[in-house]
Amino acid sequence: MSKPVVSRYTVAKGVEGEFEPGSRGRVLRNRLGIVHKREMDRLEFEALIAVQERYYNLIEDNTRFTAELICRMHRDWLGDLFSWAGAYRTVELSKGGFRWPPARLVAQNMDHLEANTLKACTPCHGETTREIALRMAEVHAELLLVHPFREGNGRLARWIADLMSLQAGLGLPDYALSGRGSVKRRQDYLAAVQHGYAQNYRPLTDFFLTALERSAL
Repeated sequence: MSKPVVSRYTVAKGVEGEFEPGSRGRVLRNRLGIVHKREMDRLEFEALIAVQERYYNLIEDNTRFTAELICRMHRDWLGDLFSWAGAYRTVELSKGGFRWPPARLVAQNMDHLEANTLKACTPCHGETTREIALRMAEVHAELLLVHPFREGNGRLARWIADLMSLQAGLGLPDYALSGRGSVKRRQDYLAAVQHGYAQNYRPLTDFFLTALERSAL
């Protein structure tokens, strides 16, 4: 499987594939009429920080993650910006030569994810940090393989990993995906996700284990 590259998604036509007029194809059509990518990136980041704070108090030790909860998280994060927030994608997505499963299968795939991976891995508990990291890796890889939403899947998946870590009694993982050395770490992370698509969770488990150890320093 080819390694993804950092580039714009290739999408089929559809309401979720529309860009805001005047944005030169850089900003998706949005509720606020924003045309500058930097401004949209800032608003998405600020909205994520705000909603994360709320969910730190909402997710309890015995909370089981479900497809419905994941949709609600996505909607609570991006609902003020995009009309399709919290709804499964209706467009086909590909990146760097890799094509995600068809949009028509997203609902079915999310049901399968809930009945299997989410049921087995949440609530997130484990006797060792590696066991917890493995549970985080399985959920992360399988959710990203489904790629249920038009935008924000990676950030949402890392947010879920954060909540799973807290649920297990650990601190917030430090992914170190920005700053010095982050380019290599991001490349390694993307490669680990690709391995996870093939149910080889070890590289992604190592990624989460390192992030958890880094946060404990």
